[in-house]
Amino acid sequence: MTDPRRPLHLGHAVRTALKHAGLIALALVMLYPVLWMVVSSLRPNNEIFRRPGLVLDSLQTQNYTEGWNALTAPFGHYLLNSAILVLACIIGNLVSCSMAAYAFARLDFTGKRLWFAIMLGTIMLPIHVIIVPQYILFSQLDWVNTFLPLVVPKFLATDAFFVFLMVQFIRGLPRELDEAARIDGCGHPRIFVRIILPLMLPALATTVIFTFIWTWNDFFSQLIYLTDPEMYTVPVALRSFVDSTVATSWGSMFAMSVVSLAPVFLAFLVGQRYLIRGIATTGGK
Repeated sequence: MTDPRRPLHLGHAVRTALKHAGLIALALVMLYPVLWMVVSSLRPNNEIFRRPGLVLDSLQTQNYTEGWNALTAPFGHYLLNSAILVLACIIGNLVSCSMAAYAFARLDFTGKRLWFAIMLGTIMLPIHVIIVPQYILFSQLDWVNTFLPLVVPKFLATDAFFVFLMVQFIRGLPRELDEAARIDGCGHPRIFVRIILPLMLPALATTVIFTFIWTWNDFFSQLIYLTDPEMYTVPVALRSFVDSTVATSWGSMFAMSVVSLAPVFLAFLVGQRYLIRGIATTGGK
């Protein structure tokens, strides 16, 4: 006797297979530029734009050695500059944004709602609107061609997105924890350090990952403030491979682009669990 539910199960399996096939095809389309860049980093310079496919006839591994030593300093120097800048920005965002978020979420002060609304409004403010007055200010402070214009604002809680993210997370924590700590004689500093911060690990990890990726890939701000080749970070150094006066070594540039993408992929893979958890626990509050 045939099972009447079999056609339904078969139709569901077919629909599921088609959905997965569509998602795989879409993922391949989205990944194609990255795969093409990786393949192009292993091709001779004169074949890169002649062949759009992903099949390699030969491996041009010297693109990596030539690209590493193509600029005024080894490419590792620019990787180190970016690492220093990223580390400083991460520390700044963790310290300042967490403190600002605790103030907005737990403290009562005059104009709290107004300042919170102004803080949220800065999220919609494009960087191109404020870059000129910022540059004039930092130039008068003699901070141009240093990391200070890129780092100091992070210690002033200027990334409103992370402040909002942490505020939403802290609001989801029960206030009974604060009251119990206050009964034991804890003030706001001890409550923040000993109670709130340990519970904010998902939000803090999300801040670390986003700060790392955004700072590592930032080109515009670093191009504006860093003029000495010794101070170049990875995005600005990659731009140096393109020269309008001489032939551009595309193979070397793509090779160093692959090298520069490796830390981003590694950071995302390592912190993916915390990233999803941090967004999921703050988005619904």
